[in-house]
Amino acid sequence: MSTENTSFRFTAEEETPVHGHTELTEEQVEAVNEQLRDIADVPAIEIISSAAIHMMSAAAVKCGLAADENADDLKDLDEARKLITALAGLVTAAAPEIGSQHAAPLRDGLRTLQLAFREASPFPDEPGKGPGEKLTGPVY
Repeated sequence: MSTENTSFRFTAEEETPVHGHTELTEEQVEAVNEQLRDIADVPAIEIISSAAIHMMSAAAVKCGLAADENADDLKDLDEARKLITALAGLVTAAAPEIGSQHAAPLRDGLRTLQLAFREASPFPDEPGKGPGEKLTGPVY
């Protein structure tokens, strides 16, 4: 295992124009480099947890669980299914790496969303057929 410290840094001269932009300003380059320094300091568990929480929040809204009075208007079970399945993949894959103390709350949140999806669905999936249940097993 190498202990070499690899550093990534962007410069304005190295950038290839993207989406019609001709070049990056020095301020844009410095902003990207600052973000790289910031993300390098964040432990993997925080990035995994943050991604899972964002997916949980979006899935909850798509299941119609938003706190607003227009929650039903925001319901989109097709989108919720995709988010819950992706979340199940993340939680299942990350669990051995992050340990049970971090994985347990993510699993609980996932299970709650799977049940909420079933409840919100006009034609509920059979246990084992719901979103993410291929990865987590049946949810009752």
